[in-house]
This record gives sequence, structure tokens and C-alpha cells, in this order.
Amino acid sequence: MERLRHDDPPRLGPYLTLARLDADSTDGGAVPERRYLARTADGERTVLLCAPLPDAAAPAAWAMEAELASRLSVPRFLRPASQGSEAGLPWYAVPYTPVLPLPAALAAHGGPLPEDLVRRLGAALAAGLAAAHARGQAHAGVSPAAVLIGAAGPLLGCFGAVRSAAPWGPPGLDPGCLAPELRSGGRPEPLGDVFALGAVLAYAASGHTVPEQSELPPGLRRLLASCLARDPADRPSAPQVLHALSTTGPARTPAPAPAAAPATTVLDEQAPPPLPGRVVAALAAQSAELLASELPAAPPARPAPQKVH
Repeated sequence: MERLRHDDPPRLGPYLTLARLDADSTDGGAVPERRYLARTADGERTVLLCAPLPDAAAPAAWAMEAELASRLSVPRFLRPASQGSEAGLPWYAVPYTPVLPLPAALAAHGGPLPEDLVRRLGAALAAGLAAAHARGQAHAGVSPAAVLIGAAGPLLGCFGAVRSAAPWGPPGLDPGCLAPELRSGGRPEPLGDVFALGAVLAYAASGHTVPEQSELPPGLRRLLASCLARDPADRPSAPQVLHALSTTGPARTPAPAPAAAPATTVLDEQAPPPLPGRVVAALAAQSAELLASELPAAPPARPAPQKVH
């Protein structure tokens, strides 16, 4: 949790903003939207509240992407539960559960995440992307800050950041996650998501979206190099990335399962990736701090327009 700034809205729709989710300056922490922890004035509902950046070129396009995300039912995609607009500023809300943006998770852990955890997180995200791609839909916003880490596994937010961006590039999106074809003005496509996923996993394993090969675990170098290929035709598909992350690696040697019980995989919803202790502690601290937060005084409601006779 980060303190609100003077230019943050005190209220969006029925929600009073309590704190920012993202720090102002964290390596890999560029965020293409504003994200707040917020609560209704009666204290009954706490949400993750998202809005476009102050300098966003097309708030209406951002709102359209939020509307599309609310109609998608894709595993691991953050799905807006409610939307609205306050004084021309669109917003959407998701019921609160303790989450850390990936950069904050690395900061809490004290550095890059263990290879096995990177594989498990990557497999879960690849599964979500594969489901979206099967429907002909690209996420178009995958970046370290878009990955929210929680006890139940990772979620992907910032849906459609590239599509809703200005022609000169998405503000707040880590440039290392933008595929070459997108930097040259191409349309977001599934293989652009794969490039961004490769950059995210490189970041999780090294602390950088564009690391040196020597900074990456040997077991991930070949896969990530293929995801980050300049030519989209040389990249694997999301299902291929999922398969590679689920079946290879020095930390995973599957044992034969009993005939009566199927083997547990990295995608088993009942077995989310175990998180490092410091990350778990940071999630608990966020939840405790939020519970202890006092509601600010509610700003006065905007008066209803009067009819002139």
C-alpha cells in the first residue's frame, strides 16, 4: 500500500480511495493505469479500483477495454465486477483480495523469485493467455505490473493497455514487454502476448525485462529466448509455453501417479504456487493495514442537474 497523492481522486463512484496499490518508483513497476484500494462509505465493500492515467490519451478507449474484460470469462484474467464514471473519469472495481504487483513481490522477497516459482506462475499465466487466444482475443497489456500475485495464484490485469494507448505508445507500459511488431505500429496479436510473457518471466527470474542470458536460470534460457524472438513466427504459442513450463526444468521430475488419483499439475487450482515467506508476510501486512485504515470524510455528492423551465 502507498499513500495517496494530492492529484488522486478522493472518490470514484460509490468508493472512497484509501491508498495506492503501486509504488511511484519501483524497478519494473511502470503501470499503464492507476490502481487504488478503496471502500464504500458504509465500510461494507472493499475493492481494487482502477482508472486510466491522468495523461491517458483515450479514456473512452480504456473504458471500452474494461467493458470487454468484464464480459470475458478467462482463467487468470482480472475481471471487472462493476464500472462507472466520475466527473468524466472512467473506473472499474474488483472485489478486494490481498495481492501484490509482481515488482512489489520481488521487492518483498528481496530479489528475483526461485526458478520453480517462476515456472509455476508462468504456467498459470500461459494457461490464461491460451484460453483467451483460443477465442481470438489478445490480452495486449502483459507486463510485470499487470501480474498480481496472491495466495490463490497470479492474475493478469491491465487488459487492453496497448489497444487503448495513444499512437506513440502505451504510457506506463514497460518498453521491454512491447513486441517489435507493436513498437512499429502493428496490431496486438496473441504472439505479442507471448513476447510480453517472456519478458515478464525474465523479470521474475532476474529483476529485468531485458536481462543478459547469464542472469537467467539455465533451465529457462532457451524457452525465454524463443518467447522474445524478434520475428513472431519464431515464437512458441501460449499452449507450447504452457507445455514447456509444465513438463521441463531441474526442479520438476514428475513421479508416476497411482492409478486411482490423477497427477497434480502446476495448473491444479487446489494447489496454487507456494509463495516465499516474505511475500506471504507482505500480503498479510497489506490486508492488516487496509483493515486498520480509517475511512476519509466522504466528499460531497455532486448535485443533480436542475431542469430549467
